[in-house]
Amino acid sequence: MMAGCGSSAAAGGPARHIPVMLSEVLAALDPKDGEIVVDGTFGAGGYSEAVLSRADCKVIAIDRDPEAFRLSGLLAQKYPGRLLAVLGRYSDMEEIAASEGFNAVDGVTLDLGVSSMQLDRPERGFSFMQDGPLDMRMGEGGPSAGDVLNTVPEEELAEILWKLGEERRARAIAKAIVARRAEKPIATTGELAELVAKVLGRKRDETKHPATRTFQALRLFLNEELDELAKGLAAAERLLEARGRLAIVTFHSLEDRIAKRFLASRSAPPPRASRHLPESEAKIFAPSFQLLNRRPVEPDKKEIARNPRARSARLRAALRTAAPAHPLDLAALGVPRLGFAV
Repeated sequence: MMAGCGSSAAAGGPARHIPVMLSEVLAALDPKDGEIVVDGTFGAGGYSEAVLSRADCKVIAIDRDPEAFRLSGLLAQKYPGRLLAVLGRYSDMEEIAASEGFNAVDGVTLDLGVSSMQLDRPERGFSFMQDGPLDMRMGEGGPSAGDVLNTVPEEELAEILWKLGEERRARAIAKAIVARRAEKPIATTGELAELVAKVLGRKRDETKHPATRTFQALRLFLNEELDELAKGLAAAERLLEARGRLAIVTFHSLEDRIAKRFLASRSAPPPRASRHLPESEAKIFAPSFQLLNRRPVEPDKKEIARNPRARSARLRAALRTAAPAHPLDLAALGVPRLGFAV
């Protein structure tokens, strides 16, 4: 989502933020008068406001975070009748657009990850930089990170850390967590960060905190973010008009891998049909997208210096063709599957 620094809405308005690669995202979306654009990750509203100021269009702004939904009211006042804010998941964008009276849209943008107003507020529990309760929930309801850490069996914890955090020492960390919670529940982000750092150690030249992968894994698990991404991309494919534009900003390798495979599978020329295969097995799908950038766009050095959180961002963009949408295959997109029921 929006990467940047800011204060909460308690100050009377949206958190100050620096939307990542704003000019590049706007160029990819290329909004025009009369169009409908879906901002599937509204956050503090940076992309939505930029789109609304660029063209006399409408934006359907979606976010599962109630705080983001409350903040959207200020932007709606600035652009009356043009910002349609909905509390929900972007994977449901088809149903949400239909509820607003639209069966197709001209643009979709997804800015993934954690927003500034989530990351910079200790009480949300997303960051190890400030001590706070182990929450990490993007929406309301459901188990917290503390619930998972203090109840999930060791083997399942290790699998979460390995598959969703790509943490090489997942087993050692899971073992340490289980040993610590046997003494007393792990209650804060600081406690977890300290525990992980003790297991992994910290090198002087290390740029990332040792707990980065552990926090990522827990967040992705709790919020089902990778499944949400795959389903959201498929929903965008079905909802976009021909010539509609899709812009996706990712912040880590698991997200980017899914976005890359999705667009690659839908922009490649169809293979030649084999006369040896039965007709039912030889179904070929025409490309549903045309890539706007063969390689992901990355922030330049000036942007990273201005906003260090942008350093890992990658922008992928594509133009919708008139071909039918492809079926969704989570395994083919590389969405990690856990070996236990969630």
